[in-house]
Amino acid sequence: MAKTTRKQHGPRATDLRSLLRVPPDGEPVSLSSYDTSAKPGGPPGKVHARAGMAGAGSRLAELQDRLFAQSSAGDRRRLLLVLQGMDTSGKGGTVKHVLSGLNPAGCRFRAFKPPTEEEQAHHFLWRVERSLPQPGEIGIFDRSHYEDVLVARVRGLVPPAVWMQRYDEINAFERGLAEDGVTLVKVFLHISREEQLKRLLARLDKPRKHWKFSPSDIDDRALWPAFQEAYEAALARCSTPAAPWYVVPADRKWYRNWAVSRLLLEHLEEIDPQYPKADFDVEECRKRLLET
Repeated sequence: MAKTTRKQHGPRATDLRSLLRVPPDGEPVSLSSYDTSAKPGGPPGKVHARAGMAGAGSRLAELQDRLFAQSSAGDRRRLLLVLQGMDTSGKGGTVKHVLSGLNPAGCRFRAFKPPTEEEQAHHFLWRVERSLPQPGEIGIFDRSHYEDVLVARVRGLVPPAVWMQRYDEINAFERGLAEDGVTLVKVFLHISREEQLKRLLARLDKPRKHWKFSPSDIDDRALWPAFQEAYEAALARCSTPAAPWYVVPADRKWYRNWAVSRLLLEHLEEIDPQYPKADFDVEECRKRLLET
């Protein structure tokens, strides 16, 4: 059966969000129906994608600068990019290629690992709240609060009644963020099991990539069906009007990077940040400065 979705048909769209968004209607999601090597809305190949990203990179930098600047006038808006995906799907690579041109002073990055003892002593959203971007910033989460309905579910770290309740808690949490000026861009990097095997083998074949490999990757790979089911539930239960999910095919690294770059650009364009107007007499200050 061919892998297709309604978001991947039709002419190339200028709004990539409409192509990749998981409908916020709570309907079941079947990841097997999403082609992990597809290029919805994308350029024809790697060369065109790189050219497009070069232009998008300068525009992203400009919009980031304006977003950071307008916070000085009390504007609370900011953006949070959430990256989720199976091992080797490219969360770190996406950060490296898409966000390298941004000003670090306006970014807040957090890679979520297994919770520490201190974090386990608090509500599961406690460590997330402490890592949120401040007004004017772009936040990036490599993994996120969704680990608490993914790993916690698959590995049985908490009882089913606990992780089942967390979907509603996450939705309420994200709705509150949106009301407080946070634009959430939640991206699931969708990789095939076959492509994951190639990338894991590449990490073993190249000594310089051994640091990226962990024997636990094999354990997680053995749980692939359970993780796919957990992701399907998270995408269906937590794609909301306030914080929709986007499924980005990730077998092609160049498309993955292009798509995330485009999604960020579309959201920042919608925010349309502006440099704040001076609250002082510019000409008077110029005159005084020249007289010193």
